Amino acid sequence: MTAPRLEVDLGKIYHNALELVNRLRKRGISVSGVTKAMLGSPDLAKALLAAGVSGLADSRIENIQTMRHAAPKAPMTLIRTPMISQVALVVESADISLNSELDIISELSKAAGAAERMHEIILMVELGDLREGIMPPDLEEVVRQTLRFPHITLKGIGTNLACRCGVVPDELNMGRLSALADEIEATFGPILDVVSGGNSANLEWALSSASVGRINNLRLGEAILLGREPLHRQPIEGLYIDAITLVAEVIEAKIKPSQPWGEIGETAFGVVTPAIDSGSICQAILAVGQMDTDSSGLTPPEGIHILGSSSDHLVVDCGKSLPSIGSEMAFGVNYSALIRAMASPLVAKKFRPLHIFPILEE
Repeated sequence: MTAPRLEVDLGKIYHNALELVNRLRKRGISVSGVTKAMLGSPDLAKALLAAGVSGLADSRIENIQTMRHAAPKAPMTLIRTPMISQVALVVESADISLNSELDIISELSKAAGAAERMHEIILMVELGDLREGIMPPDLEEVVRQTLRFPHITLKGIGTNLACRCGVVPDELNMGRLSALADEIEATFGPILDVVSGGNSANLEWALSSASVGRINNLRLGEAILLGREPLHRQPIEGLYIDAITLVAEVIEAKIKPSQPWGEIGETAFGVVTPAIDSGSICQAILAVGQMDTDSSGLTPPEGIHILGSSSDHLVVDCGKSLPSIGSEMAFGVNYSALIRAMASPLVAKKFRPLHIFPILEE
């Protein structure tokens, strides 16, 4: 079988999605299933829809176009601010897009008019993480101008936290988002169907808060795929954390010293890593490297320790015995390792099927 490869267990992902959909439904919160880490995989899209997500969400319009063929009726949201150069594609393939710039909304309006359709938008609000978003004092005027555009429907407002600066979703910033929704509707009437609180980092708040206020949607990717919350990367109770693994093949296995010799400079990736002298070790090399994934985001099997990596090689300490040449090892992946491996054409992808997709038979 081809290696390196990502092995994706759709049954476990379905379970994770179903659990989170059910838990959040009890709080009045819907789940948009985020597919970007899997490049808009149609197989993933089917599993998420079967688990009951309210729609699919991706940061790349190309991925949404791919999913349209597998799920033509599913609501699709572009969760990165559209590029002006792609507004026609956005209007054609996405039902909703997240926006923070009036210039882009204006172009979406023109493109929607040319296509003779309506396009829904969610206005993103800056609440501290300093990524995308309208500053709160400016939101009312942006809403006012947005409502004037033809062929544009204001679907709601949202925010994003814990991505660029790691700002934690809490009672204060989520309460502020709810208050902004109330302020908008006090001025313009009941126009907001969606108040999207954020991503997988919102789960602890959403499931434990005394009140979620106006928040009625979360955009979940990492928690569904990897079974962990992003703030501290701790497992979420009742979810699988091994739904996705990276498998690599052993191409060398030898007894070698643990210390290099000779004058030491920077490595191929510009770092100097001091080695610990452990005597001779059972060292193996696997045919996977930084060209394929983020090696620092791999979790090795029990008894195996990652020593380092280069463009094409992952070097490990195998403990007490050498593996056979041609054997394989399976590694856990974090979000960074997953998105790098998924985006690499040099990493094969193997999906273990989920056999029942009732939603897609419509």
